Amino acid sequence: MSRIHDMGGRYGDGVIHPEPQDAPIFAQDWHARALALTLACGALGQWNIDMSRHARECLSPSDYMNFGYYEKWLAALADLLVAQGVLSRADLSAVSDTPDTIHPLAARHLPAARVAAVLAAGGPADRDSTVAARYQPGDIVRTRLSGNRSVDGGHTRLPTYASHAEGRILRLHGSHVFPDSNAHDQGEAPEPLYAVVFQAQALWPQAEHPGDEVVLDLWQSYLEPVST
Repeated sequence: MSRIHDMGGRYGDGVIHPEPQDAPIFAQDWHARALALTLACGALGQWNIDMSRHARECLSPSDYMNFGYYEKWLAALADLLVAQGVLSRADLSAVSDTPDTIHPLAARHLPAARVAAVLAAGGPADRDSTVAARYQPGDIVRTRLSGNRSVDGGHTRLPTYASHAEGRILRLHGSHVFPDSNAHDQGEAPEPLYAVVFQAQALWPQAEHPGDEVVLDLWQSYLEPVST
């Protein structure tokens, strides 16, 4: 059964209304502050991007469906801050009796003067790996059942709609951090990452445009060979 956040390619979730091209970057002022706060807290080094994604996935179904985009970010951030021991629930409620002291992580704060350079550098996820690439462009593969194989209900980047689907290797991206491991503090475990192309009808039996193609970036652990 798919999790509530795994909405890609799913039927019955209503019409998507894209924002107009001239829409402001942030619809409300606090959206910008929510993004800034999330980035600033991420710079403390207490979690990685996969852990933050999983924190959003773990929001209760009612919250996930009712919260807006940046509300999800803030709710997940609050959960991460508490789970990693950075702040307590009392701290977040502004009712802590702890006197004003310098936080142990204060030295890791992100100064305003460094923000542009840090954002420009990004967070590359390509790594050297001892795992050999099993597939080459043109190989036919099949995806496994979506789900984390080591953590029940854990994070994965294989969407449910692509489970047990047959596709073709388009490109090898090299080796990258494996999110299913990294999201649960089990190490980066880098492995080969591929661009895999699927016919739309291989993903949805009643595809509106069967001739369309969908390209997904998938880790080697998500794939198995198809005998020819």
